[in-house]
Amino acid sequence: MQNILLKEKKESIISKQIIRSATSIGANINEANYASSKPDFISKLHISLKECAETEYWIQLLEKTEYIDKKYANELLKECLSIKKMLISSLNTAKTYSKKTP
Repeated sequence: MQNILLKEKKESIISKQIIRSATSIGANINEANYASSKPDFISKLHISLKECAETEYWIQLLEKTEYIDKKYANELLKECLSIKKMLISSLNTAKTYSKKTP
């Protein structure tokens, strides 16, 4: 019984972490839309990218500990990768643009 409770508690901790990191991605993108400067905009997008990487980690951990199955983990990781690609592209564009204009 204690082992089951411990397992459920660990899953709950991981679930909370993934919710925190995943929702932070969107929150920081939203903050970037209201950035006070180009460096601030880039910084917020970098934070979103880091939160995306953390979300990937938690998804992989959930799959490795068998809280979610491989198929579902792969679906979630595919979504994460799509978001990561968009963030990287946006960051590259923003960095290029910030170098061209004062």
